This record gives sequence, C-alpha cells and structure tokens, in this order.
Amino acid sequence: MPSPSKRIAAIPPYLFAEISRIKREKLQQGVDVIDLGIGDPDQPTPQPIVEALQRAAEDTKTHSYDESARGWPPFLKAAASWYAREYGVELDPDTHFVQVIGSKEGLAHLAWAYLDAGDAALVPNPGYPVYGIQTAMAGGEAIPMPLKQENGFLPRLEDISTDAARRAKLMFVCYPSNPTGAVASRSFFEEAVRFCKEYDILLVSDMAYANVTFDGYRSPSALQVEGALEHVIEFHSLSKPFNMTGWRIGFACGSPEAVATLGKFKDNLDSKQFPAVAEAAAFALLHGDNQATLDLYKARRDALVDSLAEAGWSVPRPQATFYIWAPVPTGETSTGFAKRLLEDAGVLVIPGVGYGSEGEGFVRMSLTVRGDHGGERLREAARRIGEVALAKA
Repeated sequence: MPSPSKRIAAIPPYLFAEISRIKREKLQQGVDVIDLGIGDPDQPTPQPIVEALQRAAEDTKTHSYDESARGWPPFLKAAASWYAREYGVELDPDTHFVQVIGSKEGLAHLAWAYLDAGDAALVPNPGYPVYGIQTAMAGGEAIPMPLKQENGFLPRLEDISTDAARRAKLMFVCYPSNPTGAVASRSFFEEAVRFCKEYDILLVSDMAYANVTFDGYRSPSALQVEGALEHVIEFHSLSKPFNMTGWRIGFACGSPEAVATLGKFKDNLDSKQFPAVAEAAAFALLHGDNQATLDLYKARRDALVDSLAEAGWSVPRPQATFYIWAPVPTGETSTGFAKRLLEDAGVLVIPGVGYGSEGEGFVRMSLTVRGDHGGERLREAARRIGEVALAKA
C-alpha cells in the first residue's frame, strides 16, 4: 500500500481515545453512563421543518443537481431575509452568501482556499479543533490566540506580535464560543475588525451558536460593524438553532471576495446539498420556531449549575451555547479528572486540553443529554459528581 499523504500525518492523535474506551467498557458492563460530552442537539427537528422537507422531496424540481452559482436560490434569499431580521444588516443573496454543507465543511475549506505553505492563521486556544487542524492540513501555521478566564475568554489582540499579524491571512473567532460558552460584545467585534483592516486579515467569525442564547441575551455580529463587509466572512449553521445537525446545511456570508473564493473552491469539491434539504432549510429560516428546545436547554443549564453548587462545585451559568466550561475543582489535570468522573461516577465530560493547551484546567459539559426531559439527568449527574468525584476537592 502507498503511504498516506503528509497532510494526513499532520492530524494530531485523537485525544479522547482513552475516555471513549472507558465509556464503551462501562456501557458493556451495564453502567448507566450520563454523557455530557457530545455537542449534538438531542431533540428532534421541529415537525413543521420535517414536513417542509417531505413536501420538497416530492417536488421533482429538487431531484437533480443544484446548478446555481452559490447555492439553492430560495435558501440564500431566506438566509438574507433571516440575517436582516436578526442583525439589521441588509445583504445581497447573490453576492454576499454561499451555501455550505454545514459550517464545519465551510470553515475547513476556507482554510484550504486561502492558505499556502508558509502562510499563517490566528486561531483561538482553546477553540474548535477544525480551525487549527485544517490550517495545518493546508500547509499553514496555526498561531494560537490564548483565551484566558480573566479576559472573559476573549483574545487580547494587543498581545499578538506584529510579525504574527503580518503573516496571518485569517483570524478565526467563535462567539458564542465553543467550548467556553463565552460571549463577545459589539466593541470586541469593532476592535477585531479594526485589527484585521490594519493587517489585511480576513476575520472568520464562526457563529454556529448565535441563536442558542438565554436570559434575553442576543449575540452581536461582526458584520454590524461599519466597514466590516470587506474584511469579514461569517459562518452560520442550522444545526444548533433548529436541531438539524444531520441535515448538514448552513451558509457563509460577508465579503463578496471571500464568499466568491470559497464558492470557487467548493465548485471543484462538491455538488451542493440535496435541493429538498435546502428548501426545508429555507422554510426553517423564514418560519422555524425552536423556542421549546431553548427553554429546555435553559432548564437543564439551571438544573446542572444549581445542583453542582449544592454539591460544592461552583460553575459559571453561560448566557449562550449549550456548554458549561468549568474549572477542574480538584487540582487534577483535565484528562485525569474527566477519566475519574467516568470511572467513578459514570458521568462523561470532555477534558479541556482537547481544545488546546489553554483548555487545561477546565472540562466541558454539554446540556444535550439524551433521555432528559427537564433537567433530571443533569441533577443526577451532579449528585453522582458530588458523592463520588469531588472527594479530592
């Protein structure tokens, strides 16, 4: 057999292999494992969206390739309408948008579309692994931007060296944040846009969790900043706000040049999504209502945070995302603590170091728990953690 490519060798080893092994063993032993690890909505896609797919699949016009320039036109028009409604920013569906097969695909291929060997991208640490891995696979260097708790898990742009800024073509940011659950203010985006203008960097804003918010909080957008359109591309997904992870559809919007560059790359990679999926996604953007799921996430958030506090572990109450990013309370490494939670309490969490070196000392807990109806599984997880795994705290 021929050897794999060097770019495959650039992918780091799977850091959670040992935890996955323990989980399998526990399940085989009949242990009731409460999985707080996966970031996948556990609720079904709202029925009206499913019915929209059924109608679209029966329409023969969807039974062929989507030969449009940037994506299924009704979907892109719906995305522009949704964007104007959410952010008060009017964008042209023909020039400011491109359809992607989920934001993960779009983010990965944007790195390939812009980075050559020797180029660099600024990536958050901790952050979604796709940013750094795809930068490396494209031949570029991922320059970490440390996200510290004392800075609200926002990068300090003034700490980025002039050399790094001059070398970087892309800057990845994600707010609301996976994995930290942190949110960014309008002023942060203003600062980020100014920085990217100064150094001719494309600001890549991953807003997969933009609409998963609580307590009246609404996430701002970088494209709300005056003059941002030339320097920003923003990624949105229908996965998290509408429980459509398996549907694999989203969009990028912003700079016409960046959108066209990504579109050109994708023209040579894929034939877009099944048009019936795009039709249903357009319906979701125009008419979808997933408030029941958001209310459930809020109830789960409060159940977990309050129950852990009662058990002696104070964790933050995020305004957005369905993640709790919690400091390890025992002095153990994040991997050691996560392993012990799984072994001793039957509760699976993700060690923060899996998202970068700055994630050490934290674990991520997801609120998307299958089988939970109103927070009871989260309260049970907290009870187990308090009784078993906080003994060293």
